[in-house]
Amino acid sequence: MVITQVKKEKRVADLVEGLLTVWESSVRATHLFLREGDVDYLRPFVKQGLQEVPLLFYAEENGAPCAFLGMEGNSIEMLFVAAELRGKGIGSALMREALTRNACRVDVNEQNPQALDFYRRFGFEVVSRDEVDGLGLPYPILHCTLKK
Repeated sequence: MVITQVKKEKRVADLVEGLLTVWESSVRATHLFLREGDVDYLRPFVKQGLQEVPLLFYAEENGAPCAFLGMEGNSIEMLFVAAELRGKGIGSALMREALTRNACRVDVNEQNPQALDFYRRFGFEVVSRDEVDGLGLPYPILHCTLKK
């Protein structure tokens, strides 16, 4: 596995599409609470995020993207691992990279307890909750920070 940081100007269409495929695979495996049509609705927002997030890392397996992590400042904005590669340490490798970049905040869907457990293993704790997500959808968000 290789982890690569990719600058905004190097985020070519093929890479972004590959990362969107990773996102969809991951979401379909972990976000079972989403309603029919939500993935299609969310895809353009994720694509825009992949193009605009200031710091983006992705992991490759056999020459294709298999996971990615995006950061803005000290906040992890996105972390997704292809469904078939979950539990193999790729997400943890990306997290260690983020922590070396002073990551200390992350938001998690309340209905995704596996993600919350993952972040807790790295020392994050829930500090607040919003009833809806950033798009106003009825998916509560837990705001987490790294324990001091």
